Amino acid sequence: MTSASARARQALLEIKRQGSRANREGMARYGIRAREAYGVSAPVLRSIAKRLGRDHELTLALRRTGVFEARVLAALVADPAALTPAEMDRWALEFENWADCDAACANTFDRTPHAYAVAAAWSRRPEELVRRSAFSLMAALAVHDKRAPDRAFAAFLPLIEGAAGDGRNNVKKGVNWALRQIGKRNRALNRRAVACARRIARQGSPSARWIASDALRELTGPKVRARLARAR
Repeated sequence: MTSASARARQALLEIKRQGSRANREGMARYGIRAREAYGVSAPVLRSIAKRLGRDHELTLALRRTGVFEARVLAALVADPAALTPAEMDRWALEFENWADCDAACANTFDRTPHAYAVAAAWSRRPEELVRRSAFSLMAALAVHDKRAPDRAFAAFLPLIEGAAGDGRNNVKKGVNWALRQIGKRNRALNRRAVACARRIARQGSPSARWIASDALRELTGPKVRARLARAR
């Protein structure tokens, strides 16, 4: 059997062939900056991941390359059941941009048995992208974990409220995203999220005011209200 390192090298060659300068320039415009990137689109990476299948050892080998697209691909082929909290911590500390962070949170981390505990722990971390990971993970869980009880998400709201004063761009956008996704799960959580947003607005900092106004605009808007009413 071909070793994980050899398979990672093969995948990296394919990624490099698929890259383009135009895509790299597009990434930069969206704030996706990395030490090494080839400029490969997400649909191409998903196509490669589908062929590779879930493979934990390959995942780790891809992460070790340090290439942005290889790390995104790693999130797509990772086996969530095999990922340990220590490995999740290591990935979070390695994140270079929001896209690397969100790919891991929405494709792998939210499917691990450690997701809820890790999200809570990371929400208090000082590193910008580790802290963003907490709220990106909360948002992903709100979307993907259909069977989770309301209390699991209600427990996140004080953490969201506590981080609303963090004005760093990656953090405030993650906080806002988590608040909005929780508030769209059902009517009960919508009421809780709206109340949370109103408390955040009273904090008065620029980031808190932005988080609250943006979340309230969506969560009290006709589109969300109509969808939640239909879901009764």
